[in-house]
Amino acid sequence: MSASAVHSLWTTAATAPLQDQITKIDAPKFEYGQMSPTLIVLGAAIIGVLVEAFVPRKSRYYVQVFLSVVALAAAFAAIIALAAGGYGTTKARISAMGAIAVDGPSLFLQGTILLAGLVSVFTFAERRLDPAAGAHRVDSFAAQAASVPGSDSEKAAVKAGFTTTEVFPLVLFAIGGMLIFPSANDLLTLFIALEVFSLPLYLLCALARRKRLVSQEAAVKYFLLGAFASAFTLFGIALLYGYAGSVSYATIAQVVDGSIQNVSPALADTMGNDALLLIGAALLVMGLLFKVGAVPFHMWTPDVYQGAPTPVTGFMAAATKVAAFGALLRVLYVVLPGLRWDWRPVMWGVAIVTMLGGAIVAITQTDMKRLLAYSSIAHAGFILAGVIAMTPDGVSSVLFYLAAYSFVTIGAFAVVTLVRDAGGEATHLSKWAGLGRRSPLVAAVFAVFLLAFAGIPLTSGFAGKFAVFKAAAEGGAAPLVVIGVISSAVAAFFYIRVIVLMFFSEPKPEGPTVAVPSPLTMTAIGLGVAVTLVLGVAPQYFLDLAGQAGVFVR
Repeated sequence: MSASAVHSLWTTAATAPLQDQITKIDAPKFEYGQMSPTLIVLGAAIIGVLVEAFVPRKSRYYVQVFLSVVALAAAFAAIIALAAGGYGTTKARISAMGAIAVDGPSLFLQGTILLAGLVSVFTFAERRLDPAAGAHRVDSFAAQAASVPGSDSEKAAVKAGFTTTEVFPLVLFAIGGMLIFPSANDLLTLFIALEVFSLPLYLLCALARRKRLVSQEAAVKYFLLGAFASAFTLFGIALLYGYAGSVSYATIAQVVDGSIQNVSPALADTMGNDALLLIGAALLVMGLLFKVGAVPFHMWTPDVYQGAPTPVTGFMAAATKVAAFGALLRVLYVVLPGLRWDWRPVMWGVAIVTMLGGAIVAITQTDMKRLLAYSSIAHAGFILAGVIAMTPDGVSSVLFYLAAYSFVTIGAFAVVTLVRDAGGEATHLSKWAGLGRRSPLVAAVFAVFLLAFAGIPLTSGFAGKFAVFKAAAEGGAAPLVVIGVISSAVAAFFYIRVIVLMFFSEPKPEGPTVAVPSPLTMTAIGLGVAVTLVLGVAPQYFLDLAGQAGVFVR
């Protein structure tokens, strides 16, 4: 071909109308107002990273605490504004080009996560519990996270009174991921949100000021098992995409129940392959059950809860559960309702072994944080009973239980930070003997939280359990309720045992002291007690609120 012919090819191509040559790409549509709670939190997290880089060390702590509290309060105000604007009910919609659902469950869960995060930030900011390093007050976190435990650089950092203020942007990133997780409306958004909130948590677990090696071991275990769970989730997503030809929740649901229109030949081939659907759904749900801490995916929970800094443990135990159960509800109720005859029997089994396993193993524990870890596993089983109901009451009862449980948990772990001896927190049960005589107020507050965990009437735990069990019984899972009540009775034994130990044992002369906290931890514990009693004595308003919020948009 001659040079002139080639040249004419180029020129004729160029003379065609320009708009015919350009494939039109639509600009992404992004509803900033509906996404504002998440954007506020992630924006503040990014500013927090810049604060670490540019603000002098002595001012960082105050700037970070102020920034975190303002961001979480502003994000919660945005949730209230969206709910008042009807986005939880009549105006519920899919936003961000189909990636995010803005509806009742997502707003309720996001509000709960933000409040739990705000109360947790108060416990993160506590600086009066450890003896001061010289003129500097210190918190629960390592002086210099990058230094090897016991090394000269760590000793120098401790002597200089350094504190790790990076925990505040890390917790904001974690909360940002948690806000997206229960409202994700396609599988890729779900996975990205999972990673965004998991990675900061792996880091936070490794940052304890005391017992650094135990803390780092907890972080490594959590990271390795979390990576496995993420891999299972991602493989499940790949198989579901192979089955339905889409990662969108609504499209997968239509393919599963056979209501999809315009089936292409390629999709018709994969739709007939139930192995892709069943294995994909199983792997996806397995990843979510890991985050929830259900048996048999619970092995990380006791070690991580025990080794992580206690404020981080409280935050994880509350907020992660809320986010993970929110995502699990949406996947089962929106994506896989057409598969309920397959997943309900399996979830029955998981709920039963989780309730019984958590309650029975907790009896043998001698460490307070491990005991609360197994208690949280048992509670995951109780919440699963509501998930299995497959009714609107099931959704609203789970939402209520999560809100009630998160405040009790943060309050309980905040009390654990106060009981201290020379080595830091005194978490061994024997150290708590006679605490009610030495410090009656702290022991009484802790007893309120333990009674709420046990589900004693006039506490939020009773109202939550009653709502969940009632929904399960009406949804045809009465045998599950019987097992749940038996598990609750077993669990009540070890909660009452701790109360007896505190109030009816002689205090040891060399026993631990109860530190006097700053107003920050007092606020966290006070809010925990207030919410526990209000939701126990007058739960109806909040049950109605959860009932209005219990409808998923599709």
